[in-house]
Amino acid sequence: MKLLWLTVAALLLLTQLTPGGTQRCWNLHGKCRQKCSRRERTYVYCTNNKLCCVKPKFQPRENLWPF
Repeated sequence: MKLLWLTVAALLLLTQLTPGGTQRCWNLHGKCRQKCSRRERTYVYCTNNKLCCVKPKFQPRENLWPF
């Protein structure tokens, strides 16, 4: 029975770890990934040729009236 609880605890800990550890970008507001989620946009590219996925609220706004 103790072996069962030890196995369950080990599996729960392994599910909490992120696979590969994502690299941060864009002032630590974005993550380097192969594909962005629906709620993220690509603004720049990471140094490892992946997309820097950033939520729209952290991206600079486009200047509608350039002078």
